[in-house]
Amino acid sequence: MDNIRYVLRDWYKIPKGIFRLCFILLNNVYCIPTYVVWMLLLSPLRKVNPDIYWRIEGYFFHWLLAMVSLWSYSAGYDVVEVGDDITECLEDRTLIIANHQSTADVPLMFACFNPKKQVLPNIMWIMDSLFKYTNFGVVSVLHKDFFIMSGKSKRDKSLQALIQHLLDAYVPLGRKWLVLFPEGGFLRKRKAISHRYAEKMNLPKFENVSLPRVGAMQIIMDTIGPKSTFNNNCNSVTNQVAKTKFPKIEWVLDITIAYPKGWPIDISHIVFGHRDPCQTVFFYRLYPCSKVPTDPDNMTKWLFQRWEEKEKMLEHFYKTGEFSREYSRNDMCTPKVVVQDYLRFLILHVFFIASTYIHIQMFTAVYSYYNYLVY
Repeated sequence: MDNIRYVLRDWYKIPKGIFRLCFILLNNVYCIPTYVVWMLLLSPLRKVNPDIYWRIEGYFFHWLLAMVSLWSYSAGYDVVEVGDDITECLEDRTLIIANHQSTADVPLMFACFNPKKQVLPNIMWIMDSLFKYTNFGVVSVLHKDFFIMSGKSKRDKSLQALIQHLLDAYVPLGRKWLVLFPEGGFLRKRKAISHRYAEKMNLPKFENVSLPRVGAMQIIMDTIGPKSTFNNNCNSVTNQVAKTKFPKIEWVLDITIAYPKGWPIDISHIVFGHRDPCQTVFFYRLYPCSKVPTDPDNMTKWLFQRWEEKEKMLEHFYKTGEFSREYSRNDMCTPKVVVQDYLRFLILHVFFIASTYIHIQMFTAVYSYYNYLVY
């Protein structure tokens, strides 16, 4: 009876969910292929003037992520920023580390970074290799994101591939922000494994986060960190400019993602919009890269300390609805809701729809000309 009352009370969510599902599917149809076709058409430019090609690709990539930002924003799932002021690192090379709870973490990051200029066009994501086989996988492949393989047998090989990818893609393409989830998976999937490892290594058991893995972060710091040894040994970098002025990571931005009452939004909520509007909080802590230890033992301790802090921060947040000021700094920015621009969304939709029409007409003309020649 209670279930029937619930359905009757929220009956309007059913047509709303169906409408949102149809819109998002259609959105994928006219956006992702448009991106792919434009990149293929512009591929000769990659040989002639790669700097312009990758600049154009960055804008297309940003516009696609803006579409995903619209999905969560239109459902009422806002992102609230609090903690350190990150304006100082927006234009610099920054490693982002964050806790990982659900399938909504990345879309909400899209929404958070979307209004910030020059972040999404110059960002590189480190993600699970399974993501390559999703609808957005081809976009990440063309954008030169890195797909890390899970499992002990593949871990070492994957970390070595990460070194090469940083030197062959991140450096020559002039990427700025690099996003890493050190936990290596969602909390609900990693917690049991984390607890077993904690028992084995006599470490504390976390309930709100899982123990982070330091391997990928160590590789990043060794390769493009402030004390990188690749400065004088970067023959694999094809871009001559990058060889003469080797880029370094300047900041580490630690993001603690906190969902209301510890109930993470997931991708089904974003697609169907059946969860009530709510706010997800991003708590920032910004560290100069020079203050992050680079030797393996101290880096492991430093990273574990950050996650131990996250555990306490999230426990307090889930009980009180706000973060404790214990981990705040004097110059902490006031909580700010990330606001999106609906006019910009409209313009981008017009662009992608018009591009789709042009591409269809173009391929139809080519196909007709082919038939004319053959028959």
